[in-house]
Amino acid sequence: MKKIGFIGAGNMATAIVKGLIAQKGSASFIYTFDLSEEKRAAMRGLGVNICASSPDVVRRSDIIVLAVKPQNYAEVLEEIGSEASLSKTFVSIAAGISIGYVRRALGCECPVVRVMPNTPLLLKKGATALCPSDNIGDEDRQAVYEMFAGSGVCEYITEDHMNEIIAVNGSSPAYIYLFAKTMADYAQSCGIDRDKAMNLICAAFEGSAAMLRESGDSPEELIQKVSSKGGTTIAALDMLREHGFEEAILDAMDACTRRAEELGR
Repeated sequence: MKKIGFIGAGNMATAIVKGLIAQKGSASFIYTFDLSEEKRAAMRGLGVNICASSPDVVRRSDIIVLAVKPQNYAEVLEEIGSEASLSKTFVSIAAGISIGYVRRALGCECPVVRVMPNTPLLLKKGATALCPSDNIGDEDRQAVYEMFAGSGVCEYITEDHMNEIIAVNGSSPAYIYLFAKTMADYAQSCGIDRDKAMNLICAAFEGSAAMLRESGDSPEELIQKVSSKGGTTIAALDMLREHGFEEAILDAMDACTRRAEELGR
């Protein structure tokens, strides 16, 4: 079994680790280091091997997940560069950090998988985009895929679209949460119990996602089926369009992509 290491033990790393433990039934193959004693203790409680430093994680692991914030990548990659080799695969889960950036910082043309997960991974409902470098072995490629597929849906994406995909799956839960909050705010302002409204809103989102997946209809066809001529849904859709709803979403996603490009420079 491949030994998998995590540099950083925050929420995303913890979600991935829990998924791996659920798949394999053990944490004996997992290694981690984090500067926070609290986070190290939490990982220790899961049965994970705690390393003395980030370079120690690399020495003891075959696949290393870089689970730190984008602004900390340069420091961490410099610290572990002496331990990098062609026999080790590095996994980047930070927005905007390219395969080339990781390799240049490590000073090694090692295999790298660029990954964009999202926070529903915490509930095993993740949506993850993956882009492996060409020189990755089949075994490591499959191991990284399974690491994320065990906690949701995965799709391979070419690297030229990895910044753009962030707006599609990485950041998009926040748009949905904002939409849900605004709907709940409206319900509450009308005197409807907020918790009851949120329960219905969540069910509507879940049901709508199921319709998109399973009905065989396109989004446009599904919209048409909900919209009766002169009815309530048409009135709502007309107002959304009047306020530039679709344009606002496109502009927001474009802003997300531009920021990813800035972070990767």
